[in-house]
Amino acid sequence: MSSKMTQLDELLQASAALHNHLCPRQVLGVRMGMYAAEIFGIECPQPKKRLFTFVEMDGCFADGVAVATRCTLGHRTLRLMDYGKVAATFVDTDSERSIRIRPRLDVRSRAALCKPDERSRWHSQLEAYQVMPLAELFEVEVVSLSLSIEDIISRPGVRVNCSICGEEILNEREFMIEGSVLCRACAGDGYYQAAMVSHSVPKLIPEF
Repeated sequence: MSSKMTQLDELLQASAALHNHLCPRQVLGVRMGMYAAEIFGIECPQPKKRLFTFVEMDGCFADGVAVATRCTLGHRTLRLMDYGKVAATFVDTDSERSIRIRPRLDVRSRAALCKPDERSRWHSQLEAYQVMPLAELFEVEVVSLSLSIEDIISRPGVRVNCSICGEEILNEREFMIEGSVLCRACAGDGYYQAAMVSHSVPKLIPEF
């Protein structure tokens, strides 16, 4: 077995361990991450934080990409762009080059031709995606970003407090509105709203 196939097998096992199974989207994510690292000449998984990845959906696919690249939320090298697409943009922060990789539009039919004797289309995709040539799996496009990697990464140690809620804001995510420092939620761009507290409603939040 070649070293690349051995590495692929090891990465697929690591991805499967996160889900207790292996699925076609994990295979696509792992091979996509390996492909991006190969294009940029980066060790896979990366030992440092040179590669930054925007994944366009969450779930199994994103875990496959993360396992192959070691781009993670914890390392602040992974960002979810919730487009619902099996695609990712990879940024080499050293060269500032960016590429977007997605499966070919006919990848499922190619998988069926590659592995016609599997018991279902799902199993054909699972097996075929592991062995199909990269040119038959993916389309690669050189892209330019419409946002700043420097702004996303920010600077270490920068912290302020929101003028309204008082909560600490890290990574320069505050808004300046009429001279006041506001967090995103207090500036009106929150994903949650505080619930009205009623004495007739049972206490739902446990004490710690």
